[in-house]
Amino acid sequence: MTGTSTSDVDTINADMSGTLLGRMGIVMTEATPERLVATMPVEGNTQPYGLLHGGASVVLAETLGSLGAQMYAGPGRVAVGLDINATHHRAARSGLVTGTATVLSAGRTLVSYDVVVSDDAGRRICTSRITCLLRDAAPGA
Repeated sequence: MTGTSTSDVDTINADMSGTLLGRMGIVMTEATPERLVATMPVEGNTQPYGLLHGGASVVLAETLGSLGAQMYAGPGRVAVGLDINATHHRAARSGLVTGTATVLSAGRTLVSYDVVVSDDAGRRICTSRITCLLRDAAPGA
């Protein structure tokens, strides 16, 4: 598998425009099938108490795992999410969080990623795992 060029990351970021990911401020910084990294601001993604919303961490994790799975699937195939879980370790109140997805297992039909979301100080705030089914794309899709 190959690394990511700047144009690949730029294309991914441009494709986020007008989506939930764009509204949440998620910005990809690295993207290969084996490892994906993105940032997301805490501001605008909080619960009423001013803490990063746990669901926002899960959106970041699912974004990374799903994009990685689709990259791993390759042309003519699609990735479909099967399972995601998250454990929230600590709160984030400001700054950026960074999600780093690393492939755990990848085969012909399933791929799983471990996703760590950390704060500006490098402290782990969430650990997530996502598994996607890889299948052939429907004809004409």
